[in-house]
Amino acid sequence: MSTYSLPSGIDIFERGWLSANSILLHGEHDVSLVDTGYCAHHQMTVDLVSKALDSHQQSSLHKIVNTHLHSDHCGGNAALLQKFGSAIYVPQAQYAAVNDWNESLLSFQALGQECPRFVAQETLIPGQVITLGQYEWNILAAPGHDPHSIMLYQPDHQILISADALWERGFGVVFPELWGEGGFEEVMQTLQLIERLPIALVIPGHGKPFVDVAGALDNAKSRLAYLSGDPKRNAQHGAKVLLKYKLLEWRKKDLCLVEDWIRETPILSACAHYLGMNLDELMVWLPRALVSAGAAQIVQGQLVNVD
Repeated sequence: MSTYSLPSGIDIFERGWLSANSILLHGEHDVSLVDTGYCAHHQMTVDLVSKALDSHQQSSLHKIVNTHLHSDHCGGNAALLQKFGSAIYVPQAQYAAVNDWNESLLSFQALGQECPRFVAQETLIPGQVITLGQYEWNILAAPGHDPHSIMLYQPDHQILISADALWERGFGVVFPELWGEGGFEEVMQTLQLIERLPIALVIPGHGKPFVDVAGALDNAKSRLAYLSGDPKRNAQHGAKVLLKYKLLEWRKKDLCLVEDWIRETPILSACAHYLGMNLDELMVWLPRALVSAGAAQIVQGQLVNVD
């Protein structure tokens, strides 16, 4: 981000991979937060926002905007709602599922993750414009990683909040493909949409903001071609990412409890199907796949995270 200076009214809380980046957009009449991190970090999220509000001489957080409803992007909603009473905005297609807390339509249980219950007040509709802080932002559909995900684009300063649709070196796991619903084509459509926009800065869901949009798009298209070339690749990648993510939370866990988590996480059964394994075989293969990738160790019967 060395060649780009953020305009006034935008603070980026760059976070680790357990919690998505949060973006505070603040102005005289509106203060909004985009994405709220994972529930294990909820107190950190409240503290970050409280400190930033104090530094900007603001007392209220008016809006919370979730780019999509994966737990690393909305896990702090409940704590922030309790602290500030903010209005929560979610993608339109998931508004009813959130307010009914329909776990069969929400992803948390299926992905083996946690998210404290919250309620939403407003919806995010692609094609519409939303005021966040000092600026108006275009709401853009960004299916692929999640079918209901959105991005936010500020045309005057050419800033894209891309969530998990584009990172500097890739994009989020294409989960719909693991359910047999398709997603690779949608990833490409989202990348092509990004390619058509004049963009000076991308603020991704994970990792540092970046200015080399063309390079990131090339990386993403290459990654997409690799994953879509063989469904097993996406299943292997998705399974390893999910366990690594959980291990970031646990730090270490008895292997027998890791196996229990694998058995109880529905999407991993889908991964096993694509990999031509039964669930017992996956429970053996998956922890060792993380070890082979250098992302974990097995020490005295425990799976231990490697940063």
